Amino acid sequence: MTAVSDRPPDAASFKGRLVRVRELLARPLFSYHLLLGVSALLMALGLMMVLSASSIHALQTRQSAFALFGRQFISMALGLLLMWICSRLPLRFFRLAGYPLMVFAALGLVLVMFIGTSEQGAQRWIYIGELTIQPSEPAKLALVLWGADLLAKGARAGQIEWRRLLIPLMPGLAIMAVLVMLGSDLGTTLVLMMIFLALLWVVGAPLKLFGGILSVMVLATVTMITIEGYRSARIKGWLDPWGNAQDAGYQLVQGQIGMGSGGWFGLGLGASRQKWNWTPHAESDFIFSILGEELGLMGTLVVVALFGLLGYAGLRVATRVRDPFVRLASVAAIAWIVGQAIVNIGAVIGVLPITGIPLPLISYGGSALLPTLAALGMLLAFAKHEPGAREALAARGPGPVARGLSWLGLGGPARRRRPVRARR
Repeated sequence: MTAVSDRPPDAASFKGRLVRVRELLARPLFSYHLLLGVSALLMALGLMMVLSASSIHALQTRQSAFALFGRQFISMALGLLLMWICSRLPLRFFRLAGYPLMVFAALGLVLVMFIGTSEQGAQRWIYIGELTIQPSEPAKLALVLWGADLLAKGARAGQIEWRRLLIPLMPGLAIMAVLVMLGSDLGTTLVLMMIFLALLWVVGAPLKLFGGILSVMVLATVTMITIEGYRSARIKGWLDPWGNAQDAGYQLVQGQIGMGSGGWFGLGLGASRQKWNWTPHAESDFIFSILGEELGLMGTLVVVALFGLLGYAGLRVATRVRDPFVRLASVAAIAWIVGQAIVNIGAVIGVLPITGIPLPLISYGGSALLPTLAALGMLLAFAKHEPGAREALAARGPGPVARGLSWLGLGGPARRRRPVRARR
């Protein structure tokens, strides 16, 4: 018989594991693979939850149970193509793309005021047949690219004077925010503000400037809530949801019932009771509640952990690449995606007021999904500029797409991988 030792694990083995973890984190393409893997998991989970949350509503409206799932699948396929294209673009493209994208986003926001459709007290959408466009979503990506390039130019030229940096950036943000607010979209306005604050934080703005901007943001938010009756009702329902369970607090109460009934491991995929016309917008704004009901607390913690890893990967890219534009754009994009996820999850669990913004990569809606995947593709392109990443990609050889094209005679000959010499 083998004697069982009561001694603690060997310290050397623990140190060896730490060394292996550090080696893994030090790999040139670790950020790239982490971004890709986390994004894929969130998208797969989103497709699964959209199918589950939307099937009952689709059947009740005399559609196929797969109607909304099919539209989301098509949007995701287009988004993946856009993500792949963005991951292969040079940095110069992203620096130049912010300017025309800002113009197109502004034109779309102006156009939505004239031909847009008003729903739930907000005029955000343009319907063209079966196609739905929400111009405020591309505005987030536009502000990330345009603002990052403006601040990067000032930093490269040594012009770190806040007046010169804020004069082009502040008016552009103000115009975009006003256009978004004319459509009664307070949630997107707050996301634009988060992007702006993230840009200033990376540049190293003084605390006084942050305090002043936050004061203006709070004052503007309180004013917008006061002048719109439905927003005041939302705040009332948020402060006392169970006291307004049949009125302003109805959606929040139903969402909390769904979250609470899921327990530790959930009722099972597809077994939600709240999606039977109890929780409004179960497939979009409150899909996190359905996720918690069907997958339980463990499922919600997995989603939170995945967004945490996504934020870590984006910040890792920002700290490992020396280009100031990459640093600014990476942090701004992560502030947008992860910040929006925090706002959505906080609204569902009752920590924050309901703003009507979707959960990135999981909620239903192609208008929000496409710019998000474009931003993730941009982060993948940035990750290729980390130290040693280009060498690692070159040593890996052509990818499966390039090899497939070469086999079909549609591309150049696939290069063979160079043999790697064994270390002595």
